[in-house]
Amino acid sequence: MTERAPESGDDQGAAARAAREQGVRDLVTAGRSGDAAALAIEMYGGEVLGFLHAVARDEDLAGEAFSVFSEDLLRGLRSFRWDASLRTWSYALARNALHRLRRDPRRRARNNVSLSNGAADVSAIVEQVRTATLPFLRTEVKDELRRLRDALEPDDHALLVLRIDRKMSWKDIARALPGDDGQDVDRRAATLRKRFERAKTMLRELATARGLLAVD
Repeated sequence: MTERAPESGDDQGAAARAAREQGVRDLVTAGRSGDAAALAIEMYGGEVLGFLHAVARDEDLAGEAFSVFSEDLLRGLRSFRWDASLRTWSYALARNALHRLRRDPRRRARNNVSLSNGAADVSAIVEQVRTATLPFLRTEVKDELRRLRDALEPDDHALLVLRIDRKMSWKDIARALPGDDGQDVDRRAATLRKRFERAKTMLRELATARGLLAVD
């Protein structure tokens, strides 16, 4: 399994993302938080929903977490400090939404998230993302590599998705997957990188045990 370094990736793609994220920021500054949230979810909703499906391993739970994520994003944009990218913050919101639902099963039973009043455009974008993404995910999650990843610990699985599939930098991953160890971003990134190497080793062992020729 070959790791590609996000830091030396597609500069043009990163520049385009930065420009679109600035558009979100401009809308927030103009007091148009609903439009800003709709644009943010249009940009990153599909990949965030895919991340939630990969980590939750439960379509219903992932769907509920995506609803909570969307509401949290809408409510939080005005106070977002932009000390990380919008993409990174979105993954942190999604992970936190999923963890909250897992910690409190009763929240799932009573959770019926409806986006705030005046956010019809946001609700429409959320549904568009679901409609466009779910058929693809239901096919994609059947491939062998994803079944192998499902055998890993959830946090290791999340780490692999963010690094390999999303090609995020180690610092962004450290911000998206914060720990309770009090480490700063650089030290947390180094810790996660070591954990990533262990997870890759385990994934190779699982692939060998199932008779696969390669794991990419």
